[in-house]
Amino acid sequence: MEDVSFRSTVHAERLRFTREPRTAVRFPGTGKRESTSHSDRTHLPDRVTPGQEYSDVTVAYRLATRLTR
Repeated sequence: MEDVSFRSTVHAERLRFTREPRTAVRFPGTGKRESTSHSDRTHLPDRVTPGQEYSDVTVAYRLATRLTR
């Protein structure tokens, strides 16, 4: 069971990056926790190529964290 859980799904007919994105997930604060984040991508590679156009893209993202006792 999570203390906090977030899910989101986004879709784009066309998507192009001008540069390679830099992403990070952080869980700041105090206390020990167990955390996870994961994305499932359709028609979008793990590493995108700047300038290349991607079509019919879907990204489903999940983030969850819980404090441990």
